[in-house]
Amino acid sequence: MDIIITAATGTGNTELSAFDNALWNAGVANYNLIKLSSIIPPASRIILKKPDINPEEYGRRLYVVMSEQRARKKGQVACAGVGWYILEDGRGVFVEHHGTSIKKVESEIKKSLQDLANQRGIKDVQFNMKISSAKCTSKPVCAIVCAIYKSEPW
Repeated sequence: MDIIITAATGTGNTELSAFDNALWNAGVANYNLIKLSSIIPPASRIILKKPDINPEEYGRRLYVVMSEQRARKKGQVACAGVGWYILEDGRGVFVEHHGTSIKKVESEIKKSLQDLANQRGIKDVQFNMKISSAKCTSKPVCAIVCAIYKSEPW
């Protein structure tokens, strides 16, 4: 199974429209997002890319692990991140964190991944992450990172 990691930021006149703009910029607009927890199934492969928006999939279900953060006040930062580890057999875990600082989000991702690896008795595994951030200068902003599993019709 290929799992696509995409990230983007967006702006808008409201926090909601900034979120929609970020979804558009990440290539995941016009789907009904269904958030998953954190387990990467065996035989998975992680691919970093922005998917093409397919108009034929308008309104379909899109299964994702997603992190998002919104900011509306001038000077605020919106930061979202997804981290993961994946073993040789393609199984692994995702973690998602959000906040107002890249450094804090990175730290939380690393701590969570270490805890999840420890809980599963996994040692010497490489941690990966994708982070998105935006600073509010005038209009609301949103940062998102999505791990896309698959889309399907209703």
